[in-house]
Amino acid sequence: GTGSNILSALQDLFWLSKSKVEKQLQIISVLQWVLTFLVMGIACTLILMYILCTDCWAIAALYLAWLVFDWNTPKKGGRRSQWVRNWAIWRYFRDYFPIRLVKTHNLLTTRNYIFGYHPHGIMGLGAFCNFSTEATGVSQKFPGIRPYLATLAGNFRMPILRDYLMSGGICPVNRDSIDYILSKNGSGNAIVIVVGGAAESLNCTPGKNSVTLRHRKGFVRLALRHGADLVPVYSFGENEVYKQVIFEEGSWGRWVQKKFQKHIGFAPCIFHGRGLFSSNTWGLLPYSKPITTVVGEPITIPKIDNPSQKEVDFYHSIYVDSLIKLFDKYKSKFGLPETEVLEVN
Repeated sequence: GTGSNILSALQDLFWLSKSKVEKQLQIISVLQWVLTFLVMGIACTLILMYILCTDCWAIAALYLAWLVFDWNTPKKGGRRSQWVRNWAIWRYFRDYFPIRLVKTHNLLTTRNYIFGYHPHGIMGLGAFCNFSTEATGVSQKFPGIRPYLATLAGNFRMPILRDYLMSGGICPVNRDSIDYILSKNGSGNAIVIVVGGAAESLNCTPGKNSVTLRHRKGFVRLALRHGADLVPVYSFGENEVYKQVIFEEGSWGRWVQKKFQKHIGFAPCIFHGRGLFSSNTWGLLPYSKPITTVVGEPITIPKIDNPSQKEVDFYHSIYVDSLIKLFDKYKSKFGLPETEVLEVN
């Protein structure tokens, strides 16, 4: 009768609402990270300066005193929090795309590692989700291994943002920080370096599998100095989540981007994703495209205190070959045609 029809309609509405709530939570989780990436550092700095000019100035002064005392903590492995890494929000973040971590080989806890992450994409969303949270189970897949995602050192000069980043196990991508983790923090450490950096982000666009690696050899030299094994990592789908305006070499736009990259450390990109309320409008949210991060086979690296350029070149060539083999082995499994070739610049 009518009552049964109404009950059925209410049940349908309930399940529909539950589905919508799940989707909205996924959108919120991704939006907060995008805003963190883009504006949190500047916003927290401005808020702190404002508080200093109010009756609550003592709170800001205490934090600044703590900041001075705690200034070198990021260089010493940071201050990771398993509680933060296990927040439920990261699971919603994972499911929005979705993001998946694929293990191909075991890693020994008696060794240290440098993971080379490729490609950069616009924001390195796969790198963050897989290695700075527990959403994809990195600690279960690689028991005893502590991942440290390395990012721009300038982020750790920003109040509040620095503490937020450190809680996820993120560290500065500079020699002091990497040297400390690989030499004074025991074994079982894995530094995750997005090798292509800002230069690679300028060329990322959907449908393109290209890495900036040919002349990036500093991470290999670091691996040799510490005897840390190199691990190639490729994230299928990282370039698919945003659309970017690509400026041609020699254009004024590319000139501006390179100037920023040289003097500030990052390159401003003109990009867009989907809107907050509709996937058919432009906005800052990434598109819901799957990202699958494959961790390859470790390359055993000897410890050489002062490696020669010839030794660096030798192990760099092995690394490049391993990355290409990893890409070729898994490309068809994750949606690419067999004819697809990884472009190494």
